[in-house]
Amino acid sequence: MAQPQPGIIPAPSPCALFLILRVHEPAVNGPAVAKVAAQVPTLVKKVGASDRRAKLLCTVGFGSEFWDVVSPGRRPASLRPFKAIEASGRSAPSTGGDLLFHIISRRHDLNFELAVRTRNLLGGTVEVMDEVHGFRYLDSRDLTGFIDGTENPKGSERAPAALISDEDPDFAGGSYVFTQRYVHNLKHWASIPQKEQEKVIGRRKPDSKELSDRAKPPTAHISRVVIEENGEELQIVRHSFPYGTVSESGLFFIAYSKSPDIPEKMLSRMMGTSDDGLHDHLMDYTQAVSGATFFAPSLNALKMLGKMSRAF
Repeated sequence: MAQPQPGIIPAPSPCALFLILRVHEPAVNGPAVAKVAAQVPTLVKKVGASDRRAKLLCTVGFGSEFWDVVSPGRRPASLRPFKAIEASGRSAPSTGGDLLFHIISRRHDLNFELAVRTRNLLGGTVEVMDEVHGFRYLDSRDLTGFIDGTENPKGSERAPAALISDEDPDFAGGSYVFTQRYVHNLKHWASIPQKEQEKVIGRRKPDSKELSDRAKPPTAHISRVVIEENGEELQIVRHSFPYGTVSESGLFFIAYSKSPDIPEKMLSRMMGTSDDGLHDHLMDYTQAVSGATFFAPSLNALKMLGKMSRAF
């Protein structure tokens, strides 16, 4: 398999920076932007050399429409824009984006330095749509107080869940990336007892142990996102992070998958648009304010995009 971008498979570091950009006049600026994107792995090495123990990494993703600009006629089989969802007052908007830079390390300052240098190289060809600085909260908890990522595949299970393989060999080593930013209503959440919170999540709060089938409602978060088909659990690799200030806070959700169908099925069950009509009751305490799908090509494919840009 082609070598994937290095930020996809490792477990998340304590600090993350998510940068989503829109490209001005893609037909004109696309080649220059692709050239900068292809240089990011080299730039990561330069910035990260100041502290190799920080393990600075960056994954570059391309939006569906922008991909056609930088790689006309050669497209991942399942790449498509994210479609917004509206259901009984719940919403998951589609806000899009042309470029995603997902930066992780053990140091917030190195993440920031890499983001600034990349943004400077892109200059006036882009504008920032969203910039989120994520952090590890306590012992890897969401701001709701529950441990996040318990269902994440471990070890050797991560690559098969995240990376395209034989199903689309021309894009093997790449990954579909799904992002959403959620704003939590923590005041509302804090108003309900812990036992009720545990029923909403489907796990005990102190240790993340899953509730028994009898105690766990079908509307619990994990009841909605843990899906089995043909005896196997559908898996994605999550790199989600809490973010925020004292005024607004929430979760930046990001998932890597070999198929965009999987996170879309999970979200449909969360929002209440699947066949059973039930929704994830966690959605009563948080609101999605963004949503987009990207494609993160393999390292070799990313370099080729930069070379192709010189031919324009």
